[in-house]
Amino acid sequence: MKIILLKDIPKVGKRWDTKDIADGYALNMLIPKGLAIAATADAVKRVALEKARTAGEEKVQEQLLVKSLHDIDGATVTITEKGNEKGHLFAGIHKLELIPKILEQTKVKLSPEYIVLDKPIKTAGDHMIEIKVKDKTAKFKLVVKVTK
Repeated sequence: MKIILLKDIPKVGKRWDTKDIADGYALNMLIPKGLAIAATADAVKRVALEKARTAGEEKVQEQLLVKSLHDIDGATVTITEKGNEKGHLFAGIHKLELIPKILEQTKVKLSPEYIVLDKPIKTAGDHMIEIKVKDKTAKFKLVVKVTK
């Protein structure tokens, strides 16, 4: 069965890809969960228009992000989390938790996909965080403070 993916699905394809997959997988899994639609002629036309529109928007967004990298490069962002007296946090700091703090303290709006963070931050202190947009990079200092 031919389908159009509405979201990125590991080992299947990326958003807006047209794929030919097993009927059962499409009818029982992907379509009911809203991850895909049947690839009718009308759906293919709508997807082509949506793809063109989002590609233009994404290009503009990336250009704005590259300009914003200059603002955040070398900045300092401070986060206060609960932890023990040894400086270990009770819960790690993930990319999604950094986004509002970055916006609040530097006025730069980022998406989590641009933040390079291999694993959650679980210790207090200074951490250098890298942001990568296409081939441009910026680094800022994240200061993690512990409250008890």
